[in-house]
Formats: sequence, C-alpha cells, structure tokens
Amino acid sequence: MEKIVIEDKEKENAYKKLEEITSLVDLYYNETMEEGKLFKSGKCKIEAIKKEDVKQYIKEFLSKIGELMEIELHSEIRMEEDVINVSIISDNSPILIGREGKNLDALQTLLRQSLKNQTNMLIKVNLDASDYKLKKQKRLEREIKNIAHEVLKTKIDAKLDPMNAFDRRIVHSVISAYENLVTESLGEAPNRYVTIKYKEN
Repeated sequence: MEKIVIEDKEKENAYKKLEEITSLVDLYYNETMEEGKLFKSGKCKIEAIKKEDVKQYIKEFLSKIGELMEIELHSEIRMEEDVINVSIISDNSPILIGREGKNLDALQTLLRQSLKNQTNMLIKVNLDASDYKLKKQKRLEREIKNIAHEVLKTKIDAKLDPMNAFDRRIVHSVISAYENLVTESLGEAPNRYVTIKYKEN
C-alpha cells in the first residue's frame, strides 16, 4: 500500500496539501506534531493511505489465505462509518468458521495485525463467513430480550455468562431500549460478564 506523507510547519496547510490529492473522507490518516529543535520550528506530519488501497489489500490478503488453505474463497467489502465489514464467500465456510467461530476469530486477528503492520494505524475490521456472526448476533439479541422480560417480571437481577467485548456491546445496546433496566460489566477478561438489573423509575 502506498503511504502518502505530508509535512508542513502549519497544521492547516498540511491538511490543505492532503486535500489537494484526495478527499479526507477517502483516507485513513494519522497526524503527529513534531516539536522544533534549536533554531528549527516544529512541523505537522500527516501519514495517509487511501481506503480503496486498504480494501484491495484485504482482498489480496484473504485470497492468499485461501490459497494456503487450498480453499477457494471470495470476499465482499462494505464500509459502514469507520468499520470495514468483510464477508467471505466460500463452499468451505465450516472450515473457515471453525468450532464456535474460533477459526474466523483467528483469521480476523491475523488480518487486523497485518493491516496494523502495513499501515501503522488501527483500522477496524469485522470478518464474517456465511453470515455466521450475523446469525449469532440475532440469536443473542433474542436471548437477551427473553432475559430482559424475565427481569422486568421478577425484578431479580440476571448475571450472564462471560462474553467477549463484541457480545457485551450487543447486550448493552439491547437493554438500552428498556426504560426500567440497566446493565453493568463486571470482572476481568476473559471472564468479564454483564449483569442486567431492574431499576425503579
């Protein structure tokens, strides 16, 4: 991936130079302010990479993984705000997903680390295959709604099993729609869990 590097004494000018190349919306970029030394003024340094280049890198990365695993796969990429959602399409999805999604999680970790090594930026990527994560999310949402109704009926707090950060966010999001319920995350990873609590108005 080609990295664009812009330097200027003035931050505003550095961004103007960058926008002469392409819109900021189409870029991932980092800004650093370097302090001046004796008889030298400081400067603003911006490192940027085009989002299209990142998307192409992801496609090539996954294609290479497929070759190494001797699995034919294709990827579809869509941008949602600051997250890259990657959907893998393959006749061998069960192998890519693995037991309880462990292979898919490992692939996502590899991809994120590779992107960080290439760009020196934290780029948010979600990897899915055959809508495994989407279906899992829908199941979790249904389960949480059932538990929410029980807590509302009994007014007894519900302690959930330990979850990863992504699943805990889903719980918090679902429960936020209930006026008389609140959530609290407790414990340390990997045993961090969520408690759903009843609250009076």
